[in-house]
Amino acid sequence: MSKDNKIIYGFHSITSHIRLDASSVQEIYLDEMRNDGRVMDLIKLIKENGIKYHLSNKGRLDGMATKFKHQGVVALIIERKEKYQTIEDIIESDLKEPPLILILDGIEDPHNLGACFRVADGMGVHAVVCPKDNAVGVNATVRKVACGGAESVPFIAVTNLGRTIRYLKENGVFIIGTDGEVKNNLFKSNLKGPIAIVLGSEGKGMRRLTKELCDSLISIPMMGQVESLNVSVASGIFLSEIRRQRDLP
Repeated sequence: MSKDNKIIYGFHSITSHIRLDASSVQEIYLDEMRNDGRVMDLIKLIKENGIKYHLSNKGRLDGMATKFKHQGVVALIIERKEKYQTIEDIIESDLKEPPLILILDGIEDPHNLGACFRVADGMGVHAVVCPKDNAVGVNATVRKVACGGAESVPFIAVTNLGRTIRYLKENGVFIIGTDGEVKNNLFKSNLKGPIAIVLGSEGKGMRRLTKELCDSLISIPMMGQVESLNVSVASGIFLSEIRRQRDLP
């Protein structure tokens, strides 16, 4: 397999990839023992887009997807060069509304990153930004959990997150950090205008320098016994409130 080729797996991930960029899908391998409606629908989509497919035994699929649950479908795709390579590409592009950026400071769990991509796609985020080091990148697990979000939302991995945040601030983007210890209430905050929302890692939260660079820190008011939320759940709450305020007359 060429270094430009990648394996993706799972019905949601592959279906979304076909709909977004069918020409990048080289081949699809299907479990020969499956003939249910879900497989038939996928085969119909495959044929409509002229994609080559093979019926294969489970052992071969297991070998292609290694230790991951593939649901009986694996695809070989061409990894294309992203349209947006840097945060500058996003800010300088012809956006239809003020920038909305999701910054994830040190997310290490691919399931969390994938879920954040799914939320970001649904809430109209213009880019997901992560540090290159000490954080998970976009891999097959992320793509599967994201259900197409990892293909539709630009992903920008940066070598210096602090420098990226400073660039955003210099270009009029208000940086909002999330911190469960502060009293500033998400639902009482003004979240209109150009915004980058920053969420920290699963266990440690934002790093000190990242927090210091934020223009404001806000929290989700917790009404029950649970003290904190999963990062992907928190991203959904923050981003949906930003979207709600943007859509107000």
